[in-house]
Amino acid sequence: MLGVGIIGCGNISGAYLRLSPLFKGLEMRAVADLNADAARARAAEFGLRADSIDALLAADDIDVIVNLTNPAAHFAVTRDILNAGKHAYSEKPLVLTLAEGEELRNLAAARGLRVGSAPDTFLGGAHQAARAALDAGQIGKVVSGTAHVMSHGMEAWHPNPDFFFLPGGGPMLDLGPYYITNLIQLLGPVAHVCALTSMGQTSRTIGSAPRRGETIPVKTPTTLHALLGFVSGASITLSTSWDVWAHRHGHMELYGLDGSMFLPDPNWFSGTVEVTARDSAPRALDVGNHPFSVPNHDLDGTPKANYRMAGLADMAAAIAEGRDHRCRLDLALHAVDVMTSILRAGEEGTVIRLNTTCARPEPLGATDAAALLR
Repeated sequence: MLGVGIIGCGNISGAYLRLSPLFKGLEMRAVADLNADAARARAAEFGLRADSIDALLAADDIDVIVNLTNPAAHFAVTRDILNAGKHAYSEKPLVLTLAEGEELRNLAAARGLRVGSAPDTFLGGAHQAARAALDAGQIGKVVSGTAHVMSHGMEAWHPNPDFFFLPGGGPMLDLGPYYITNLIQLLGPVAHVCALTSMGQTSRTIGSAPRRGETIPVKTPTTLHALLGFVSGASITLSTSWDVWAHRHGHMELYGLDGSMFLPDPNWFSGTVEVTARDSAPRALDVGNHPFSVPNHDLDGTPKANYRMAGLADMAAAIAEGRDHRCRLDLALHAVDVMTSILRAGEEGTVIRLNTTCARPEPLGATDAAALLR
């Protein structure tokens, strides 16, 4: 049993704390935040201890700390966690530069510690069924595909949306990790990218209490259209935007020599995966009894499967079993390389060849997924 602490008691911390009792090998014990009132509120809500950040880093009953701070702080906080002799698990994106990621890699290796990172949604039953179908050759060699994640942004509902529109935010670094990580687990690493990027507005108006009507600046691209060239030879179009009111694009589609595949939103663990043969109508894949496809969350009346914490639970099991965890640093860092290279390609108008690579994470079948649950 690993004792778990959280640094960062914002919006996403509630999901981690609600879902943690589902998983073996982990026990939430304490939370911390620069805002002591936020930490005390979360601690009271879930029956935990509220520590200062320094006290949490030094706590003897904490083995792994989950970093839920804003993206600009991810590197420094994860470095502090490792320097405190504790395993680290970060929300996405892991870091904002490759240099930061390499420093964390070296520090973790020197101290014999693990670093994991969200997203873990690719471990869901739908995405694992898609992986199995691709590996079995059901649509043949994948030659191209599309992925779209587009809306009008977070300012309408998020109470403090400022960081979404600053460097380190934007739709690519905020939502891109779900799409890029899933593409990597399906197709393997990316070799090169090119992109067009733009910023639809220079400011946004907050639409929710308590800051409704307040204007915040936009200082990062909010529409990005990228081409990803995979080592496998596949070419994928990826569009991320917060300048779109409505669209009719599917979340993700893959086109193979022998058929096509239509995938659900990789921001969730579940959904319908459909495949076609060369000239047949689409048919839904059977996800079998995969536990991470069972709906446990209501999203505006739509049932969804939400098992955030699965990546951390897999890391805890991997520590005990002496194996690699699936949401590992090299996967997260390669996704960061893809995203930051897209941003750079948009600025420079050039093709960027990536400096990193990674192995596809091991599949997570129904039996292995069930073994992570209490």
